[in-house]
Amino acid sequence: MVRATLEDEGQVLRLRQGSGEMRFHAIWLRDNAQDAQTRDPGNGQRLVTVADLPEDCRIAGVETGDDGIEVTFASDGKRVRFDSDWLCRHAYDHPQQAVPGDLPEGTEAWDSRFSGNVPLADLSALQSDREALKDWLAALRRFGFAKVTQLRVEEGGLFDVVDLFGYVRETNYGRLFEVRTEVNPVNLAYTGLGLQAHTDNPYRDPQPTVQVLACLENSADGGESMVVDGFAAAQRLRDEDPEGFALLANHCARFSYRGSAGVALESRRPMIELAPDGRLQAIRFNSRSIAPLVDVPFEKMPAYYAAYRRLSAIIDDPAMEVQFKLSPGEAFVVDNTRVLHARKGYSGSGTRWLQGCYADRDGILSTLAALEAQG
Repeated sequence: MVRATLEDEGQVLRLRQGSGEMRFHAIWLRDNAQDAQTRDPGNGQRLVTVADLPEDCRIAGVETGDDGIEVTFASDGKRVRFDSDWLCRHAYDHPQQAVPGDLPEGTEAWDSRFSGNVPLADLSALQSDREALKDWLAALRRFGFAKVTQLRVEEGGLFDVVDLFGYVRETNYGRLFEVRTEVNPVNLAYTGLGLQAHTDNPYRDPQPTVQVLACLENSADGGESMVVDGFAAAQRLRDEDPEGFALLANHCARFSYRGSAGVALESRRPMIELAPDGRLQAIRFNSRSIAPLVDVPFEKMPAYYAAYRRLSAIIDDPAMEVQFKLSPGEAFVVDNTRVLHARKGYSGSGTRWLQGCYADRDGILSTLAALEAQG
């Protein structure tokens, strides 16, 4: 049984259940009422604005039951019921300030030891088995990286992966882009050179948040793919050099790309982006597209470069990377706000042909939430 008491002349409701307790403000409860006058029963969208809420919101009375409470508001006598489980899931009466650089909830950092545990599933299983898709998406959310096998080995086969959770995000490269050696390439990805681990397209605003790379041919000598957990790299920098970490988090870098005619992309964002509570939110690291740094104070520039150099060295450390070689019909998916990808250089003998495309992380989270709600 839930026990309830009113405090601060009805402006605060305190609930006790077992050994735990939580508090809610009257204004918060009124704003989050679940009745049909406040939220559309069909889509759950709010039917009132914050201006419609009573300015002096107080609770006149509360009744408790086995599975919830019913609140009566003083201003107009409106009665609203709240489920106990719902209140527990949305409680905010707890310390919320994270240590700068803490991981987002529900994520887990990894390094090279993750090689034997990479989330992996067959495309056919993901298309036909709801539980398999739910588990794969949950792992992708947790680690920011997962692999898929048994794709169609044909142009556009990678779109089947995106169709599992969302939509392709088209860019100036098109709906998809080719990753193979070209003469006079518009991007270094189209050469046989090795590429340092990086996040893609940091010069876009907003930046694509998901990338899919699928293999059609790979008989070249070399060209292994690598991924690095940018959150793990940022935390390692924080632990070694807190001041350097703060410099990269508190000052913006600039990224730019000048490609074909009519394309001039620029963005201004920190290399390490933190949420207001201090948790890691995004990593932007791309040595090929970084522009002149002009947002760092003069006296801090040497220390900023030292931190930038150290972060680069951490990212390049083999102890941080998971390395693999894709075979035709295989693909990998990365959270482009977190996981950096790279490749080893490869020779002119044999062929290496990958196709890539972008999507957005909200599709992953939405599809996963819908699957979890279905049980």
